[in-house]
Amino acid sequence: MDHEAHAHHQPAAATWSTAAQATLHCLTGCAVGEVLGMVIGTALGWGNLATTVLAVVLAFFFGYSLTLRGVLRAGVDFRTALRVALAADTVSIAVMELIDNGVIVLWPDAMDAQLDDLLFWVSLAISLALAFVVTTPVNKWMIGRGKGHAVVHAYHH
Repeated sequence: MDHEAHAHHQPAAATWSTAAQATLHCLTGCAVGEVLGMVIGTALGWGNLATTVLAVVLAFFFGYSLTLRGVLRAGVDFRTALRVALAADTVSIAVMELIDNGVIVLWPDAMDAQLDDLLFWVSLAISLALAFVVTTPVNKWMIGRGKGHAVVHAYHH
């Protein structure tokens, strides 16, 4: 199938369901990276800044990787798939990370919580849930304009 021609089909409908699915997809990659980064940084006794930077870098890495994997499965070359992943996920991941990390920074004592503290896991779960709530309307708006995850939907069979 000619993916260039396929990519010019109508964008996905900008429904709340579509936006929530796109956000959930993004949240999956972000959560994997975020949790892994926080666990690694905390376990190694790194400071808050280094741990947060690692968590954000890994969130982007895993977020992009999930999209990249799906687009590559559609038979697209790596360079095109990478451009699709960057276009689809950058704003979504950035908003999600801003909200997620903002909540953690503002939550009293959350930045100093250790892996065996309930506060570590509760604040992380709630911050990711809030990031989902804030990012869903952003994704709905972008999908409605043929941006964000609408770019990925052009490659789904």
